[in-house]
Amino acid sequence: MPLQMNQSAIPVPGVQNIGTQNTQGPFLPPIDKPTGLTIKLAYYLTRRKFGKVPGPIKIYAARLPPAFAMFYGKIGKLDKKLQLPRETVFLIREQVARLNICLFCVDIGRVFAAESSMNVDKLDALDRYRDSPLFSDAERAALDYVTELTRDRKVNPTTFAAMSRFYSERAICEIVWLVASEHVYNLTNIGLNIHSDMLCAVGGKRK
Repeated sequence: MPLQMNQSAIPVPGVQNIGTQNTQGPFLPPIDKPTGLTIKLAYYLTRRKFGKVPGPIKIYAARLPPAFAMFYGKIGKLDKKLQLPRETVFLIREQVARLNICLFCVDIGRVFAAESSMNVDKLDALDRYRDSPLFSDAERAALDYVTELTRDRKVNPTTFAAMSRFYSERAICEIVWLVASEHVYNLTNIGLNIHSDMLCAVGGKRK
């Protein structure tokens, strides 16, 4: 019988309720004083950027050899090599995080989108992307594909064909990369019960 845990909606600034998540603390306690120069540097740099050390670093990265944390960093660096529009990249990652109910990723995704001068109202409209005038037909086709792949773990050929009308073969592979790599982030946080760090709120205060 699966372990029953208390669950309720967890608010994230600017984000409507997207589901439920276990509101208990993380399964492993945060490490406030890490050992090793690499992880200490990561603490320093992320504290400077976000105003605090994010949970995944204190809970997950601090317990593993530096190569694991560096792998996560490489995902972000590879995103810079994508040919998809930057806004499309943010929309896809945010949609996957929403569907997986990874509120840490939803929150930090908004931070990065705002830093790139993206209209974050578009992220708030993801739950109605099929009808919202904020989205282009190409974005709707990509989000249909992303939603189906994330939710059902398979894709209808019709959905793929609709998306392929708007995107090149390279772009399609980039979309698949975004979905797959976002799951790495999401499942790490969900597996350790890491919630949102309210980075949007922290960023707003720092401004």
